[in-house]
Amino acid sequence: MKDSVRLGVVGAGAIAQLAHIPVLSKMRGAELVAVCDNDRPKARALADRFGVPDVFTDIEDLLELDDLDAVVIATPNHLHEPHALSALAAKRHVLCERPLALSSRGVERILAAAAKADCKVNVANNHRYRTDVQTLSRFIGGGELGKIIGMRGGSYSFKRPPEGWRFRRAESGGGAFLDHGVPLLDLALWLGDYPDPQRVTAHMDRGRSSSAVEDAMVVHLECEGGASFLFDVSSMYVGEEERWWFEVLATRGSARLAPLRVVKELNGRATDVSPTGASGRESPFLQSYRAELAHFLAMVRGEAAYEAPTDQVTLHRVIEAIYRSAEDGKEVRF
Repeated sequence: MKDSVRLGVVGAGAIAQLAHIPVLSKMRGAELVAVCDNDRPKARALADRFGVPDVFTDIEDLLELDDLDAVVIATPNHLHEPHALSALAAKRHVLCERPLALSSRGVERILAAAAKADCKVNVANNHRYRTDVQTLSRFIGGGELGKIIGMRGGSYSFKRPPEGWRFRRAESGGGAFLDHGVPLLDLALWLGDYPDPQRVTAHMDRGRSSSAVEDAMVVHLECEGGASFLFDVSSMYVGEEERWWFEVLATRGSARLAPLRVVKELNGRATDVSPTGASGRESPFLQSYRAELAHFLAMVRGEAAYEAPTDQVTLHRVIEAIYRSAEDGKEVRF
């Protein structure tokens, strides 16, 4: 593989504007050659701002570019699967914003297409790439906190006008939980080495319209080995400031984000063993995307080991069970 990876970004929405394009346009070893979006003026303005040479309104036209190595898919959720399949059919590597698809079957189709094309697929689960999360992962993986009892996470965001594709269930796949809960769910399962799910209960607040998405959800997931995961998310929070939290409970310690705080039992006493050091100048959000994109480029160049994201099939089966439990008002067993 050549030193520079030639990429196109599909979708010129918020995440592309805030993360993918600004980072890739300055990243060594990346050559951002095109932006693709059905809104040509928006795509053109964004491309001009970051010095990207080409603009397309159809992904099929983008995929015909000579020497295009990979695409970053940052389109509305319901387009992730068809866009990923188109890119893989053209033998381009794929980095796709979460969710990879709107169903576990969709994820399986993408994984099969990637294997057939001998291409690499990565999912933008950016929390995994945060510096504090990587440090926490080493504490857990090294057994320093003992056996995982459970993890707790939540996100409260302010109300916003119900406009755009995120508020249409057929296009988004879900509301508050899909936006804010799924990243926490993936983070918990990933830190726990993706244990087998056993049963789940969920409650949500959602309008009666057939297209409505949920405004809030509480989820309790139990996994093999007794680990218990609890998530509480809301996109209609009324308060002084938005909130995000994540905690790990274990037999010999605990930890929380952010900032990272780790407490460990030493000589029978709870002791703060949190890593110390200067805080990075970059926000955890941008730092995580920079690390994620750098890892993707390294995989494409063959410099980093590639492992197909088969764990996303498990993730989406859990998501499907969560929504089924919330809709039916009863526990779902796996």
